[in-house]
Amino acid sequence: MKPNRRSEETISSILDATEQVVLRSGADRISILDVCKLAGISRGTFYRYFSSQEDLLDTFSRHKRDNFHRVLMETVGTVEDPEARLEGLIAFIDDYLTESRARRLLVVAPDYALSFFRRIFHDSILRFQDALEIVFDDWDERLGVKLDRELVCELIIRYVLSEILVPEDGGRRLLPARVKRLVASLTMGSTARTRR
Repeated sequence: MKPNRRSEETISSILDATEQVVLRSGADRISILDVCKLAGISRGTFYRYFSSQEDLLDTFSRHKRDNFHRVLMETVGTVEDPEARLEGLIAFIDDYLTESRARRLLVVAPDYALSFFRRIFHDSILRFQDALEIVFDDWDERLGVKLDRELVCELIIRYVLSEILVPEDGGRRLLPARVKRLVASLTMGSTARTRR
């Protein structure tokens, strides 16, 4: 089927409805009828775009992943100053954790959420490397060594996932400072932390 604006709007409304249904009742118990009702479409229209519940959930996962990476690049992709780009990435992560429904998804659909995190993990490492390319170039030049970009991005992403899985007791407002400290320790040696 050739995509057109109406088709794109219908698919978008189906995916929005899917998110609401998944967040309410989990991925295991997703009802195509509930999705259709929320999207304001018939079952026939639904099956014009999706062949099954699995197809819907797979498309939904790809949609969420692609949207995350698209917004990331829109946010930092045009920033030419390396430090400002890193600050933008950290702010983006902080906003994502504030506004995202990842924790809610983990509560209502833990298997689906963990599967989703696994599916996007390696792609996110690559996307973060792209987003931070000028930052890494700057660090490499200043330090006189080539950092393991993949490893640094993996550590940042693992840290973000840990914030979703085990949030900070005092609130998440410490995330930007902690990511900055992680980056500083990776690029400049150690930033020793005193015990609380």
